[in-house]
Amino acid sequence: MTVRTVFDRAGHIRDEPGILDSLRTSDDAQVVVVREGRARVEDDALLTVAPSEVGEAEWGLLGRREDGTIVLVAAAASLTDSIDAAPAETWMGLRDIGGLLDAENTEMLVAAVTLASWLRDARFCTMCGSESELRQGGWSRRCAQCALDLFPRTDPAVIVAVESEDGERLLLGANANWHGRMYSCFAGFVEAGESLESTVHREIEEEAGVLLHSVRYISSQPWPYPRSLMIGFRATASEERDARADGEEIIDVRWFTREEIASALAGDGPVGLPGPASIARALIVDWYESK
Repeated sequence: MTVRTVFDRAGHIRDEPGILDSLRTSDDAQVVVVREGRARVEDDALLTVAPSEVGEAEWGLLGRREDGTIVLVAAAASLTDSIDAAPAETWMGLRDIGGLLDAENTEMLVAAVTLASWLRDARFCTMCGSESELRQGGWSRRCAQCALDLFPRTDPAVIVAVESEDGERLLLGANANWHGRMYSCFAGFVEAGESLESTVHREIEEEAGVLLHSVRYISSQPWPYPRSLMIGFRATASEERDARADGEEIIDVRWFTREEIASALAGDGPVGLPGPASIARALIVDWYESK
């Protein structure tokens, strides 16, 4: 699964003096307004507005669209009535709309939600607690007291599609939060001092009780809840152990045949699968279409 970046983050202009102030008064710039991890969507595309239409917010330079339009992000606590009352649009997050947006709009939404979260939540220095100054068009901060440079965090997590030795079955688990209604790939955060490969082996043994071999990277996906990077793998389960759920985070594990996965992808059961915006579904589809 090869993904090409189509949205230009315009890193080459972030250090221009007064870039945010200049763009906020520009007639040519557009703004993606984010509130509580959601943005306005209209006709399967992000709705952007003029900077003058946005009320109180934290601002950042999001990037440049393929047509050359500069796009800002406004992390808003509240919106002006003219935007909030617009009847044709709805506020949506990545889970709601991600699978329906084109590549450029998807990248914009993920970047906007992630940066907006950091802009609102990271105003104070993690070292001394002093207020920090915004820099690089909203992509960094510097503490006014101790000069510590601060940047948006990314928390790496692995997600793994586990197949049988013969490649004809896929092992999926039901998370306790889903109450058995959906099965998905196994996932977990990378711990301090841990490699991605070590995390893959540890998480699958903890959650499903199986040992792995032939671990291979497939693709990754930024997942702004609030700042994760999901790193996708496929791996083969050893026949040394039977799969079993940990009983806490994972309440059930099942081996699915290709026929069962085909039926589930079509929405006909036997279980629900993750939505089209998620890398979990992409990994399942990648396995299903690999033979």
